[in-house]
Amino acid sequence: MTDYRTEQDSLGEVAVPAEALWGAQTQRAIDNFPVSGQPMPAEFIKAVVLVKWSAAQANASLGLLDAPYRDAIVQACGRLSMGEFADQFPVDRYQTGSGTSTNMNVNEVVAAIARQQGVDVHPNDHVNMSQSSNDVIPTAIHISSVLAVKNKLLPAISHLRGVIYQREGELAGQVKTGRTHLMDAMPVTLGQELKTWREQLAAVEKRLEAAMDELADLPQGGTAVGTGVNAASEFAGQFIKFLKINSGYSFRSLNHKFVAQSAVDAPVALSAQLRGLAVVLTKIANDLRWMNSGPIHGLSEISLPALQPGSSIMPGKVNPVIPESVAMVGAQVMGLDNAVAMAGQSGNFQLNVMLPLVGANLLDMIGLLANATTMLADKAIQGFTVNADNLNAGVGRNPVLVTALNPEIGYALAADIAKEAYRTGRPVIDVAEERSGLSRQRLEELMDPLKLTRGGLA
Repeated sequence: MTDYRTEQDSLGEVAVPAEALWGAQTQRAIDNFPVSGQPMPAEFIKAVVLVKWSAAQANASLGLLDAPYRDAIVQACGRLSMGEFADQFPVDRYQTGSGTSTNMNVNEVVAAIARQQGVDVHPNDHVNMSQSSNDVIPTAIHISSVLAVKNKLLPAISHLRGVIYQREGELAGQVKTGRTHLMDAMPVTLGQELKTWREQLAAVEKRLEAAMDELADLPQGGTAVGTGVNAASEFAGQFIKFLKINSGYSFRSLNHKFVAQSAVDAPVALSAQLRGLAVVLTKIANDLRWMNSGPIHGLSEISLPALQPGSSIMPGKVNPVIPESVAMVGAQVMGLDNAVAMAGQSGNFQLNVMLPLVGANLLDMIGLLANATTMLADKAIQGFTVNADNLNAGVGRNPVLVTALNPEIGYALAADIAKEAYRTGRPVIDVAEERSGLSRQRLEELMDPLKLTRGGLA
């Protein structure tokens, strides 16, 4: 049987597990929101802790918080930032729309740890000094998202680009049939195909960095409605000074703090860029699945690493499991982005009331994408082998090569030659030699697949 103690808040008495560090308001939230069993992500809690840490230092620097209280709060926050007491934040992510329950959960836990040092720290009067849930939670969304992108997602994308760059160089001379509408088109090199992926990822990085820059502007100091009531006018600047030191990132104070409390435009913009990365990864995953298809009655251009048996009934079958997993991540991220967009519409006057959903979804998206990106690099692109014989045989028989003859013999005759090559199954160069009036040497020059991958006129 669990032992309980009695805690009290403005609504009355609450029974709290005796060993819990949280207090009455956290317990009410636990009781009120038995929704998903999913608490706010650990990165989010650490961001709220960073807010408490920096706020205590800011308040003390302004003479509002005595040094013993500051030191006790800072030490408690330091322990929480190192991962201690991680089980003390059980509030469900589907809670009050302001995130007040999570803010108070952190306030109560910080106060309890601080009291272990013999300092009578109060969760509201000291830990929450100069703050409101309405600026703490949006600020934590910004902080946690920026740090997660910086520390997890951008390194994963950089790693994937590096792996692609390595393979791109290896495959720069391997010609294959290009495809538009899933139909045979003019030749490309595998290197060109991979470089396209790499350039897409580089563009995603730039968009993510722009979104991070917007998120670096924080509303902390706006308190209840954006005006900064109950916070000194110098608080926001001092908070930012200490936050930069504590986080290692150059955050800034948002000029008009109403913007990031009444709305979540910057988080929605980041969500859109995360969706964009999901689109790029899905495109790469689908290209790999098609290229790997077969091995007999598919394209069979490459062979992905064989990682596990592919069927419980068909012996020897091996499936493209990594691209499939990445595609599922893409679908999930797009769904989470849609939820964030809908949450962005839920601002009424001075507060958005879906803040916990926005914060949790962004961190889920970042984590999924970082893991999928690394997995795609290490377990698919790094190790695939090229079925060069299949590629070479296909590109040489492709009647679309006749496109290179357009400038010399015209579109109409070139189309007739292509149709005859399709109909008869003969190499297009043989049909062109009979019907174009061009010499075999000139045709070989014009229709050289590798030369055609470089563009221009022969």
